[in-house]
Amino acid sequence: MKYLFALILAFFCFSCTKKETAVDPLITAEHKRIESLNVIRTKINDSIALKNSINKFESLEGKHKLSFSTEENLPFKGEIFFESVGGDKYNVEGSATSGKNTLKIKGKIRRVSKKHLNFEGEITQNIGGKSYKRTGKTTFFDEHKANFWRLQNKVNGEGFVDYIDIHF
Repeated sequence: MKYLFALILAFFCFSCTKKETAVDPLITAEHKRIESLNVIRTKINDSIALKNSINKFESLEGKHKLSFSTEENLPFKGEIFFESVGGDKYNVEGSATSGKNTLKIKGKIRRVSKKHLNFEGEITQNIGGKSYKRTGKTTFFDEHKANFWRLQNKVNGEGFVDYIDIHF
């Protein structure tokens, strides 16, 4: 009985002691320093993102007239819609028609100056039953002939000159 009582007493003494965990103060200090740097970096990145989302030029958001003409055809009339994605960048989609002839534009535009709109996307034309498709990057430029930006890649797949204009 004495041994049993001593064994139970020893069990409670050793099982109730709190085990100490080794804490390395250098790791904790390093983690705190890194966390404070991350907070500062986040604030800087947020301020840069805010500045990049602000337009440098007046907004083009909304509907604009879209016209298309060749040396041979009457001008097509239509509309193009600019949806702002921030920082003078827009998603654009529009079309113009004249009888059975059509023009469709879909892509992204970035305004890089008052005169220049950089376009990346697809321009599809259907003229006289023939389809022409232009993809990739190109520029619309204000040539000061009227209130519009004109597509600078003017020659179509057949070698004829096309005038595609976005009016402001």
